[in-house]
Amino acid sequence: MEKVIGIICEYNPFHNGHLYHLSKIKEMFPDSIIVLVLSGSFTQRGIPSILTKWEKTDICLCYGVDLVIELPFPFATQSADIFAKGAIQILKECKVEYLVFGSESNFDYQNIISQLKSQQSAYQKEVKRYLDSGNNYPTSCNLALEKLLGIRMDQPNDLLAFSYVKEIFQQDASIQPISISRTNDYHSVLFDDSTISSATSIRKHFTQNQKWQKYVPKETCLAMKNSIFLLENYFPFLKYQIESCDDLSIYQTVDEGIENRILKAIHEATSWEELVQKIKTKRYTYNKINRMLIHILCNFTKEKANRFQKVEYLRVLGFTESGQKYLNQIKKKVSIPILTKFSRDFSMLQYELQVTSVYACILSEQEKEKYIQEEYQNKPKMKEF
Repeated sequence: MEKVIGIICEYNPFHNGHLYHLSKIKEMFPDSIIVLVLSGSFTQRGIPSILTKWEKTDICLCYGVDLVIELPFPFATQSADIFAKGAIQILKECKVEYLVFGSESNFDYQNIISQLKSQQSAYQKEVKRYLDSGNNYPTSCNLALEKLLGIRMDQPNDLLAFSYVKEIFQQDASIQPISISRTNDYHSVLFDDSTISSATSIRKHFTQNQKWQKYVPKETCLAMKNSIFLLENYFPFLKYQIESCDDLSIYQTVDEGIENRILKAIHEATSWEELVQKIKTKRYTYNKINRMLIHILCNFTKEKANRFQKVEYLRVLGFTESGQKYLNQIKKKVSIPILTKFSRDFSMLQYELQVTSVYACILSEQEKEKYIQEEYQNKPKMKEF
C-alpha cells in the first residue's frame, strides 16, 4: 500500500548526501509518495539559497520527490522551533504518515519527548536559567536536557530533529518520525575522499573557487556554475538598510539592545563576515546573528512575525504525475488553500514577493525583473520524462 513520506530540506545546495537520503527512503518505502517542504530564497542558517527555489525544485523532482511545497520566509529563516512549527504544519496538512530526517546520533526522539511532557515546567525553567547565565538558546536547551534526562544533544541536526518531534506532539499530528544517520560531519569545511560532503563544505569551496563538483549531482553542478547568490554580495544592501533605519529593534530577533552593537559595527565593518564578527557574543550564535541580519535586510519586523503565526496556504512549487494525483486526492481534506499560482489574496504570499525582490537585488536590472516576474507567473514545475 502506498505510503506518504515527508521530508524537510533547504537543499543549499542539493548534494550527494541528499541523494543518499532519498535512496534510503526508497529502500524503506518502495511504494511511496514523497512530499518535500522546501525553504525558498533564504534559509534557516540566515544565508541566501545558492540556487533559486525553482532550480532546487527541478533538481529534487529528478531524484524521486513527488510533491514540493514552499516553506514561507517567516518560518524558513527563524530558530529551529519556529522552522519546525511551519514545516510540520505543512506536512500535517499534506496527510503525511512518516517524517524521515537525517541526524547525527539516532536518539529515541519520541521517548525523549514523552519523558519531557511530564517535566515540561522544569525543562522550561532550566532553559531560562541557562539563558540567563549568558548561554545561547541551543546550548541552553541541551544543558537543560542533559540535567533532567542525562541526554547530551549538541549536534545541529539532532537538535533540529528534536524540534520536529516536539512539534509533532504539540500539533497532535499523526506523523511517525524516522531518523537516518548522517554520513558526514555537518560542521566540516574539509573534503575527504568520499563523494559525500556537507553543504557547508560545498558552499565554502564554491566561494573560494576550489573543487566541489564531485560532491553534487550534475544538475546541481550545472545550476550552481554561475550562481551569485552569496551572502557577501548582499552586504551593500544590508548596510544601506541598517543606516537608513531609525529603530532596528522593530525587526524580528533584534532584541536585548543588540541593535546598538549593530549600529556601531556597521560603520566599521567592510563585509558581512566582519560585521558578524564584531556583533558576536557568547549568547548569540553565528546563525542567530545571520538570521537577524537577514530579517533586517528583508524588512521582517516583529509586527510581521506576530501576524504570521501560522502558514496560510500550501504553495506548490512542483510535482510529478504521482504527486499531482495525490494532491488531487487530498485537496478536499486540506484546511488551508492549495495554491498552484501566485495570489494577492494572502498577505504572507505578498510578503514572499517582497522577499523575492530582495533576493534578486544583486542581479542586473533585466535579470532581476525577469526573476521577480517568475514569482507570480510560474506554475508548478513538472518532472520531464
